[in-house]
Amino acid sequence: MFIVKYIKEVFGAVRSLLTGMKLTGYYFTHHKEIITQQYPDNKDTLALPERFRGEVVMLHDENNEHACTGCTACELACPNATIKIVTKFDVQPDGKKKKALDTFVYHLELCTMCNLCIEACPTSAIKMAQTFEHSVFDRSQLTKKLNKPGSKIREGVE
Repeated sequence: MFIVKYIKEVFGAVRSLLTGMKLTGYYFTHHKEIITQQYPDNKDTLALPERFRGEVVMLHDENNEHACTGCTACELACPNATIKIVTKFDVQPDGKKKKALDTFVYHLELCTMCNLCIEACPTSAIKMAQTFEHSVFDRSQLTKKLNKPGSKIREGVE
């Protein structure tokens, strides 16, 4: 009984292997479309899909201005505290104090690339970049300050 069961399992495994090899052989001989990319040989021609999520970046214009108001909506939307917004109060010309962004801290090592922070941002100040090579030897290099030094909020953004 044991020998018969063993032989049946061996033949079942061989049949399964041949079925898989038949499908592989078909794709080998009938070239339709190349799906597998030869990275890093194709770095110059690499085309990532538009919906690819690499890391969060803050958009700055040529005047080093951004659209982040420091509202902390992205920080609240983040499921695992990847984003930390540090705010300050700027004194307006009319003497009123207004909350403004001081530091936008992004912890790439904690990010799950879920895109919830991008969806939550009311001013579209942040987006997902197409970068994907994040290997480092020191984990502290994965903590990034997204607002550039000396940057300020763009006029007209509320």
